[in-house]
Amino acid sequence: MKKSISSKRVDFLQSLEDFRGYSDLTIKSYDEAIKEALEYVEILEEEKSTTMNLMPYRIKISHLNPKTISKKLSAIRTFVKFLNGNGMKISLKADESIKVPKTLPKPISHKHILQALEHASFYEKLVVTILYTLGLRISELSSLKLKDISDEWVRVLGKGNKHRDVPLLHSTKELIDKYMSDNCPKIFLFEANDERLSENSLRYTVNKVFKRVGLKVTPHQLRHSYATALLNSNAPIADVSELLGHSTMATTQIYTKLGSALKQQNYNKAHPLCGDEQC
Repeated sequence: MKKSISSKRVDFLQSLEDFRGYSDLTIKSYDEAIKEALEYVEILEEEKSTTMNLMPYRIKISHLNPKTISKKLSAIRTFVKFLNGNGMKISLKADESIKVPKTLPKPISHKHILQALEHASFYEKLVVTILYTLGLRISELSSLKLKDISDEWVRVLGKGNKHRDVPLLHSTKELIDKYMSDNCPKIFLFEANDERLSENSLRYTVNKVFKRVGLKVTPHQLRHSYATALLNSNAPIADVSELLGHSTMATTQIYTKLGSALKQQNYNKAHPLCGDEQC
């Protein structure tokens, strides 16, 4: 039965790309979790259904941090849901969720972003500026097409193949226009050998820019910076949620907690009674 289940893995991964619009990196993580799980799960076959016991696998990965375990189990649940939707009857055993502590995202301050841009080449400045002023995921930047860029808006293809329109600053548009004039891309804004530039290449560019000023920064942190800046300037959370392409507003609310944490830190530094001993 494991062979039969494993044979559906490729179809499942293809569905993640075709119907959910997942990035190559995300699909790879799903694939690794499923292959690993199938080595350890116990398959119990009955007359009309099959049970997949996750306990042996959960024991195997129990040393990992809760967030990693949760992601692996989520990948398996999604895979089993796919199998059930394609004619198989599989139930999960030992599928209890685990509590994952919510960590606040770590945005980069506007000051540090400007500092990094002072030492960036034109191309590097464009990549960082787009991520910071549009709040894109790295996969969305990699797949950004010329036809989706207008004078004032950018149409973004996000998760689940859902489109959203994000306002384009005039200063960012000027950088894009100069880059297009100098490089003449054909389909995608960023290309290599007539194909879209890989996410890893764009990610490396961001890492390199901030490394020069002694910071370790990921593209996703620039997305956090975008969201936090908008919310701290009193942008409505519903608007920010839509601009980020979040499926629910609950995902965006973590940034409001971050804003409160920053306000608390600033208050502790500023109030005359909040010395080190009192606060």
